[in-house]
Amino acid sequence: MTYKYKNSHLEAYFWLIALVSLALSSPDEATHYTLCIFKNLGFNFCPGCGLGHSITYLFHGRLLDAWQAHPLAPIAVVVLLYRSFKILRKDINFTT
Repeated sequence: MTYKYKNSHLEAYFWLIALVSLALSSPDEATHYTLCIFKNLGFNFCPGCGLGHSITYLFHGRLLDAWQAHPLAPIAVVVLLYRSFKILRKDINFTT
């Protein structure tokens, strides 16, 4: 099996790093810096933030909290993993 990096893999790496970052972050951090434009403008609701919090709760096994934050988190995780592995798999040579 050989692997050769291609620029088309950048999307896959972005999604995998984002998912790992969400899995490693603490779901209970009340005060932290955010890149969210809506939060920085003072809005309390942002569907993107809800999805991020939901994925974090999901990775920490807090299923009810994940559902309450955003019910589509499990689907988002599956879609992002599928997309990432599909991008990476098409360029891996499985011959020895």
